[in-house]
Amino acid sequence: CFCFSRPTPVIRWIKEGGELPANRTFFENFKKTLKIIDVSEADSGNYKCIARNTLGSVHHVISVTVKAAPYWITAPRNLVLSPGEDGTLICRANGNPKPSITWLANGVPI
Repeated sequence: CFCFSRPTPVIRWIKEGGELPANRTFFENFKKTLKIIDVSEADSGNYKCIARNTLGSVHHVISVTVKAAPYWITAPRNLVLSPGEDGTLICRANGNPKPSITWLANGVPI
């Protein structure tokens, strides 16, 4: 968030509709740079930098989207059954964009 004016403005950051990530937010370059460590999907959203001095203020909104490769919420587990028993296989994954789940039996889609 670079803003040039005299007197030098004070920079402030907010996350629209929420709070800046607690304990993971750091400021650099006299608060002109907002740094978030250990980013998660919950950090997606609109961030606003506000520059203010005695003559007024200006702001800019930066849209942040966090992408994530598919990851397991509940990974499938091996199942050992006897003839005539019922079994349930569970596979839960998430990511951004949301992954599609495909089931195969011996390499053939089912």
